[in-house]
Order: sequence, then C-alpha cells, then structure tokens
Amino acid sequence: MRRQSVSRVSLAVVAVCGLLAADSSAWADEQDTRVCTAGTLQGNYGYAAEGVLIDTPGLPAEAPFRSLGVIHFDGRGNLTWIEHTVVNGTLVLPDGAEAVGTYSVNPNCTGTTVVNTPNSPVPLNQHFVIVKRGTEVHTVLDSSAIASVLIKVQ
Repeated sequence: MRRQSVSRVSLAVVAVCGLLAADSSAWADEQDTRVCTAGTLQGNYGYAAEGVLIDTPGLPAEAPFRSLGVIHFDGRGNLTWIEHTVVNGTLVLPDGAEAVGTYSVNPNCTGTTVVNTPNSPVPLNQHFVIVKRGTEVHTVLDSSAIASVLIKVQ
C-alpha cells in the first residue's frame, strides 16, 4: 500500500512538471512569434528620464539631466508629450514643454523616435525597446547619456 502511494505521488509530480514544461514552452513560442507594430504603442505613457548631457553648448561638459512627463502615442506613428525638465539644477521651462514627433516600430519590438521639443535646438533621436506586451518602453537618447522608462497609464 505504501508503494502505491509513493507511485501516485511520483506520477503526480511527473504530471505537474510536464504541464509546467508544456505551459512554459507554449509561452516561449508565443513570445518568439510576437510581432510589434506602431499600434503596439497606443495611449498615454508616464515616463522618467535621467542621465547626462554631453558637450552641450552653454553647459558644462557633462550636465545632469532629469525629466518626467506623459507621452501620447497615437498607434499610427505620431506622438506628443508634455515634460518637466531640469538641466544642471535649473528648471528649463516653468510651465513645462510640449513636444511633437514621430515613431517607428520594428517587428522585433525595437524602434526609434524623432522628437522636436523647445528644450532642444535639434530634434531628439531615441532608440527604444517595447517590453511587457507594450505596457513598458525603455529608451536611450542617441546624442547623450540619457535613458528613460515609459510605463503605460492604465
């Protein structure tokens, strides 16, 4: 009788492990075949960005940068944002700055933005990766050491 109990427990453990393995491989297959589009980014995303502006005219060689705001992606490749930015300890625009731009998304969930903001004399070019099924985006600014994390507003 004891041998049967051990066998049943062993079978149960094997069955559970098999289900977990099957479930994880199905999840991996789902992730491997996932394709992102401009529509993957749609709606409002709150963000926080920080880093260092490098060799920016009128600033020290390395100036600390902090910004937060909300970015709206329209799902078709256009974006707008409102930002509150501090550079080298100074608030840039007291009432915040509104920016407009475009974005493109690659099937592998990477992409780029080009944004025009009154806080910069040149367009900002960023690269990004979409994670967590489109609810989070990680970016890096091409021209300086500034990174940000965007989280979808639910």
